[in-house]
Amino acid sequence: MSELPFAATTPVSVSRVGLKARDAESLAAYYRAVVGLQELSRADGAITLGAANRPLMVLEPDSAAKPDDPRSAGLFHTAFLLPSRADLGRWINHAAANRLAIEGASDHLVSEALYLTDPEGNGIEIYADRSPQDWKWNGGRIAMATERLNLPAVVGSVPAGDAGWQGAPENTVVGHVHLRVGRPEDAEAWWHDQFGFDTVAKYGSQAVFLSSGHYHHHIGANAWQSAGAGRRDPSRSGLAWVEMRSDNVKDETSREDPWGTVIRTVPREGLSGRR
Repeated sequence: MSELPFAATTPVSVSRVGLKARDAESLAAYYRAVVGLQELSRADGAITLGAANRPLMVLEPDSAAKPDDPRSAGLFHTAFLLPSRADLGRWINHAAANRLAIEGASDHLVSEALYLTDPEGNGIEIYADRSPQDWKWNGGRIAMATERLNLPAVVGSVPAGDAGWQGAPENTVVGHVHLRVGRPEDAEAWWHDQFGFDTVAKYGSQAVFLSSGHYHHHIGANAWQSAGAGRRDPSRSGLAWVEMRSDNVKDETSREDPWGTVIRTVPREGLSGRR
């Protein structure tokens, strides 16, 4: 059995992501078929998806919602972290066999990742981390880059005779969430103040990466498409909320970032099966 990824063991980590869906049934089918999530429960029309018994995503239906605006504040991508490089290789074989529309494949030094977009315009990253012992730090800043992914090497990590992709494996987590914001500086200040996150990398004034417990990033915030964006239009589909899991709270709380994105916080207990 795989171990829980380092990303989920830090004092604060990502628990779940909520999406407002124009067609929740179709979107749930997509995440089952493409990402390999399982349907865990339904309540008041909302569909909870996850891996094993760990909830990772909630789809909240709103057929009257307007389509997401990629130039507004909201979700850049939800990043599903697989437990091992071989798991990523299995997923790549699954993507190739099913001719999935992959939009990017990158080596970020700390991780290896592939990118795609769901039918309602929500970005997705599927990735595996390299060993934290191999990450390069310069003081409090981490070395990350965007280089070409060596696909054959990742696929080659799958053992001979392996059963192949069987859906998102146990201990798959949401490793990080990357947000579209109006000003990365404002996002940086908010996550510092509200969660005590450290800034671990910056791409000029266009993007900032923040984390808890020396992870490479739990939150990314960029203005590549959304510079100057104001508060998010609540009548649009896309990101509904992000839920963080924290060692530092005893009760569930909820707050909004500067763009009106709801950020929930839940206590650490229930890590292996909160529903």
